[in-house]
Amino acid sequence: MSDVPPFDGPDGAPDAADLLPPAISGWFRSRGWTPHAHQLALVQAARDGVDALLIAPTGGGKTLAGFLPSLIELAERPREGLHTLYISPLKALAVDIQRNLELPLAALRLPVRAETRTGDTPEAKRQRQRAHPPHILLTTVESLALMLSYPEAPAIFGGLRRVVVDELHALAGTKRGDLLALGLTRLSTLAPGLRRVGLSATVAHPAALAAWLSPTGRTDAAPGDAAVRLVSGRSGARAEVEILRTEAPLPWAGHMALHALGEVYHRIREAGTTLVFVNTRAQAELVFQELWRLNEDNLPIALHHGSLAAEQRRKVEAAMAAGRLRAVVATSSLDLGIDWAAVDLVVQVGAPKGVSRLLQRIGRANHRLDAPSRALLVPANRFEVLECRAALEAIAEGTLDGDPPRAGALDVLAQHITGTACAGPFDADRLYAEVVRAAPYADLSRDEFDDVFDFVATGGYALGTYERFRRLAETEDGRWAAASPLVARQYRLNVGTIVEATVLRVRLGRALLGEIEEYFVNTLTPGDTFVFAGQLLKFLGVREMEVQVAKGGQGEPKVPAYAGGRLPLSTHLADRVRDLLADPARWAALPGAVQEWLRLQRCRSVLPDRRSLLVETFPRAGKQFLVAYCFEGRNAHQTLGMLLTRRMERAGLAPLGFVATDYVLATWSLRAPAAGDIPALFDEDMLGDDLEAWMEESSMLKRTFRNVAVIAGLIERRHPGQEKSGRQVTFSSDLIYDVLRRHEPGHVLLRATRADAAAGLTDVRRLGDMLARVRGRIVHRDLDRISPLAVPVLLEIGREQVQGSALDDLLDEAARELIAEAVPELLPRPDGQGRLAL
Repeated sequence: MSDVPPFDGPDGAPDAADLLPPAISGWFRSRGWTPHAHQLALVQAARDGVDALLIAPTGGGKTLAGFLPSLIELAERPREGLHTLYISPLKALAVDIQRNLELPLAALRLPVRAETRTGDTPEAKRQRQRAHPPHILLTTVESLALMLSYPEAPAIFGGLRRVVVDELHALAGTKRGDLLALGLTRLSTLAPGLRRVGLSATVAHPAALAAWLSPTGRTDAAPGDAAVRLVSGRSGARAEVEILRTEAPLPWAGHMALHALGEVYHRIREAGTTLVFVNTRAQAELVFQELWRLNEDNLPIALHHGSLAAEQRRKVEAAMAAGRLRAVVATSSLDLGIDWAAVDLVVQVGAPKGVSRLLQRIGRANHRLDAPSRALLVPANRFEVLECRAALEAIAEGTLDGDPPRAGALDVLAQHITGTACAGPFDADRLYAEVVRAAPYADLSRDEFDDVFDFVATGGYALGTYERFRRLAETEDGRWAAASPLVARQYRLNVGTIVEATVLRVRLGRALLGEIEEYFVNTLTPGDTFVFAGQLLKFLGVREMEVQVAKGGQGEPKVPAYAGGRLPLSTHLADRVRDLLADPARWAALPGAVQEWLRLQRCRSVLPDRRSLLVETFPRAGKQFLVAYCFEGRNAHQTLGMLLTRRMERAGLAPLGFVATDYVLATWSLRAPAAGDIPALFDEDMLGDDLEAWMEESSMLKRTFRNVAVIAGLIERRHPGQEKSGRQVTFSSDLIYDVLRRHEPGHVLLRATRADAAAGLTDVRRLGDMLARVRGRIVHRDLDRISPLAVPVLLEIGREQVQGSALDDLLDEAARELIAEAVPELLPRPDGQGRLAL
């Protein structure tokens, strides 16, 4: 909705003269614009009274398309009360859209009030919005759930005509999406005439996204219902994407890409405005610090990520929108929808991990269909070069990645049932009928619903004797309501599905800089220095849940790490990396150092291919190493490492440890497996008893249960008048977990915990698919020393304990030692000659 002109659609598109009122047509002409065909198609869908899903690339005016029917209706038939609800996955996006929406409202002189309602909205404004809702309310998933829990919800939403869900692809398939889907079914009950509009970037499964948006929760419309109308926007100019061929030596391992930031800074100087995307908050801090050190021209460069104070984020967003910044270093906090047409270049530092995510970020450049987006990929190491190249080829071929739909989470359903009770008494049968109209819960059985309902009402068999776990009470007419006002207060303090690690506020004098995680603070002693909010800070101490800091400090600074870490490599991109490795004819596009690395691997061992699994074994430093080139992502590899070392232990190999990257898994042990035993180590039956035993013994299920219990409302992170520390929450959840395992092993929250662990941290489905694919296709190479392709994964051993800028120097030193073993004849000779760049 920024000052970006739409463009003509294809022949046969709806006629603007027939669909747009004269005032709105005149506004388009005054801007020098012609409406897109897909913008007019959404107006036609509104005229026809059907729900619609618009799938279009960034820069196509999707947001304006979503609001256009509402502007027309409010211009033609002015009214009071809430007309349109806009739901955004990000607070920043809601604020940005509200700012841009004021332009047409002012130009058309419409008596329309458009306001935002997010977690940053002052309480006085929230109360006013509940009493006197604006015509258009821009909000987030969590704020919608909160508003639906108030007794005034029927009055607020009863006259609602339209819901616009922006960036739908970023929500569907997540727990936040589950909560929103349930919220939409509640809205449809409160406002039967409501119509839904979804806005999405290009996706791999459009039919599934249409089902998610549908009021029936299914792809096919029920008799008498209209199906969701799918509207596709035309493609824009092909993006111009290149991989940086750095003049500095290309690292063998590491994830920060600090070696290339001098050349990135040079590109920033040449461009007008640059968005520099990174994959983690810790990386954002380090990259910003290094760019600022290189900033001899004193260019205005800013930092943006989710742990910074809301005021600082808003200042960065406003400065960017006003064109006052030359660059912003950002995480996924700026992935979506901010309409900055002036962005000239997008830089992706580190491998993208997914094609769809990369396209989303690339689309932030230019933000218009008639001009190509310009993007630069900056791989941090040699494997990431392969990943970046595979991503470029996927973009050229127009293929996308994305997971198929999954069933809705039961802990989210428990939260929704509690929120419904907070709004007022309800009938359980009617609520079940409502819930199964949400796509994630379309196949939810009545027995499963009753299990969740019983948990919310009583806590279940094992917890039912405790009054504190009873959140519902039955009324005289057989309906159900919140057991006490305290239930509603606790729900509203803890609503939402994002369970972050306990954080402490960082205060510099009177200024609040943001939040860092409690466990990181526990590693600090007074006088330690760390990097945060783009500054070098000295730790003074902790006072009342706040980290007190001063500017400056001595010694090597630490960098806060955040839960969640790096995103795993997508299946689609992993397949493409394997294809690239197996086809030397495609290596010509790779840097010379990478080509030579792969040729050396082919000489010393073999290269992985798409269908088989390459396993290398070799001795080193008195230990026996096993390296498996799985390419299934970090989470699946972590699980495989746990299960593999258990089997090695039973086989008497005395395993000592393992390390996993997105590409490779390595174990080391005192004894080597016999060549004939390798296939048995990777037999897929490890996902049976071995997996069960490991999951029961590990702390992972307890950590996962903690998150499930918080979302389901069993444990409150925040209690009226106080906030629990992370240690208190963990202690409470561990006690309950042990009680349930002992007395009610089939409890709904334990089932939800296992489902979360299988889909997320353990990635069991992906691991199972890999083990089935390579059955009978394991290629084993017993080597006398480390292979060139194994060098990067061995450099990862122990590196998590290394903090700060010394990391690159230590990695370089370790790389030289490993390369000396792998390819000694290619090291620089005494006369200074040598073919392998280190």
